[in-house]
Order: sequence, then C-alpha cells, then structure tokens
Amino acid sequence: MTIEFDNNMPIYIQIMAYLKKLIITGKLGPGEKIESVRDLAAELQINPNTIQRTFQELEREGIVETRRGMGRYVTSEESTIMRIKKEMAGELLDRFVLGMKELGFGDDDILALVKDTVNVHSDRKES
Repeated sequence: MTIEFDNNMPIYIQIMAYLKKLIITGKLGPGEKIESVRDLAAELQINPNTIQRTFQELEREGIVETRRGMGRYVTSEESTIMRIKKEMAGELLDRFVLGMKELGFGDDDILALVKDTVNVHSDRKES
C-alpha cells in the first residue's frame, strides 16, 4: 500500500479516505479483516497512534468494527458501504462544481461538459 501524503491535510484523514476507497471499490470486501495497527503503521512508515486514530474514526462512522481478540474488520452492512460511497461521490462533485464555477462556467455549461465527458467514456468502453 502506497499513499503520497499531502502536508496540508492531517495524515489520519488521508488514510481514512484511502481505506474508504478500498472498501467502496471492493478491494477490501464486507467482513474482511483489516491489517493490524502495527502492520499498517510499519507499511506506511507512520506513527501507530495515527493508525489508531484512523481506526477509531472509521469505527465511529460504522465502517470498521473491532472484534475483541480478533482484530478489525470491514463492516458487513452493505447500506453503510453505499452511504460512504454516496458521501465520497458528493464530496467529489462539490469540489468539481465549485472549481468549474470559479472558472466562470454556468450550470448549463457544467452539465453539458459532464454529459459530453460521460459520453466519450461510454464510447471508449464499448470499443
């Protein structure tokens, strides 16, 4: 696992986002065991306390659950995973729309550009 950390954002938040992405893309499946704090900290070369904080936050959000004596696991609740997926999509869309508006694009222009881009990617998929 490799993450390039952004100095402008807390590391635990970046790790949370990375783990969430692994979960919503299915690379970490529902009910799957997650690496231990020690192993993940060693792999990412960061303080174990940072990983611990990451897991605490993910647990608070219901994405990860701790099984006493067994470790941490991805939630088996598909609805929780779908909720996180929609939240992450909403964040991406918000940043995109705000960026486009800062560039001077209006709502109709943004929608047209998105539609054109989706069509281009759909055409590539079918080829």
